[in-house]
Amino acid sequence: MKHFISLLIASVALTSAHAQEVKRDLPYTKNADKLQTLDVYSPDKAKNLPVVFWIHGGGWQGGDKSEVYDKPKVFIGRGFILVSTNRWVHDHIAEHGGDPKRLLIMGHSAGAQLAALLCTDERYLKEEGLSFAIIKGCVPVDGDTYDIPAMIEVAETRQRVHGLPLPKFGHRIKFGNDSAKHKDFSAVTHVGKNKGIPPFLILYVANHPDVTAQALRLGNVLKDADVPVTVFGAKETTHVKINADLGKSDDPATTALFTFVEKAVK
Repeated sequence: MKHFISLLIASVALTSAHAQEVKRDLPYTKNADKLQTLDVYSPDKAKNLPVVFWIHGGGWQGGDKSEVYDKPKVFIGRGFILVSTNRWVHDHIAEHGGDPKRLLIMGHSAGAQLAALLCTDERYLKEEGLSFAIIKGCVPVDGDTYDIPAMIEVAETRQRVHGLPLPKFGHRIKFGNDSAKHKDFSAVTHVGKNKGIPPFLILYVANHPDVTAQALRLGNVLKDADVPVTVFGAKETTHVKINADLGKSDDPATTALFTFVEKAVK
């Protein structure tokens, strides 16, 4: 699973309100292939800035670290660094002006599932000698797989009752046709009290039943474990648009995002 996460979450950028130096396709493992690289947009004279990890979506098999829309520019203007997620960031972000003890984990779609899992299942951080203490907040955006068994059951039931064939490469297959894996890769499985799980802001498209149900499901589980959580449904938007609009001044989800982020890094 460690390799699975590293392979799919190479994403995005670093910055600040100053002139930028762009470093692309930096490998974060030995003998890295192209999918095991990241891009760094680092500001001049940056020092000890809070860091946002952005995990792109793409159904766990596509997407690209270049798909960041306005996020680098917007986070730069607010004094943050935006970069992709892995141990490399913790060990090297100070070289680019970031604070390795103030990390925010964010991701869209498949990246939302990975972000939520990383922030609830402590095993991945422990494997690298780290803990939830370095993570100040988690923002999964429009994910539908915080509870994978529930998503599989809903999707497959919908197909059956309408007399339609099951998808050839649905969630059951993507996560391995193994009920134990489906449960283990679900963030809701690992939520518990007194684990140090960081605060969550869960953003989702309000008029989509699957992401709405999954957002509420994760939100309720976090709330029951006394983890601070805000669940925000964005109206009049789509799965693609909610991601593309993050950072725009007139976007309600962006307002919710920065209210959360600025509180989280204080």
